[in-house]
Order: sequence, then structure tokens, then C-alpha cells
Amino acid sequence: MEWMMLLLAALFEVTWAVTMKMSEGFTRLIPGIITAVGYIASALFLSLALKKLPLGTAYAMWTGFGIVGTSVLGMVLFHENLSVPQIICVVLIVGGIVGLKVLS
Repeated sequence: MEWMMLLLAALFEVTWAVTMKMSEGFTRLIPGIITAVGYIASALFLSLALKKLPLGTAYAMWTGFGIVGTSVLGMVLFHENLSVPQIICVVLIVGGIVGLKVLS
């Protein structure tokens, strides 16, 4: 169950990060509200996951999921480009996430 909480925390983290960009500096109401709700939900689910998971593992995976999710959505939604070195680094992060899950 704690892994599900961590996954939900990561999904809400990606949600608030993407909607923060969409809020255009909190000048757009709906994306701004979604950002705030997503931020709170992300912290709530992370805190629930931390009841059972080690802090270092959970936090690394939470931020790793966030990096991967926001990188992909940045390319899809905002037409942002990633260089080859950046793509390699994101792939390494995915490898780290898999390694943390397999070894924990």
C-alpha cells in the first residue's frame, strides 16, 4: 500500500508542476488552484508513504518520478526540447528508480 501512496504522491507532484507552468505565474485561476491542490495532495500522499518506506528511498523515487514525468509532459504539452545528454540523464534516473524499487 505504501508504494501506491508513493505513486499517487508522484502523480500529484507532476500535476502541480505542470499546472504551475500553465498558471503563468499564478495569473490564471484554474491552473493556480489545481497547482495548490496538487501540491497539498502530493505532500499528503508522500507523508503516508513515509510511514513505512525509508526516507531516502521514498524521496529519491518521488523526485525521480517527478523529473521523468515533467520532462515527458514538457516535451508533449509545451514543445520543450531535451538534448541527447539530458535524455541520457533522464534514462539514468529511470534506472535509479528501478534499482531503488528492486533493491528495497
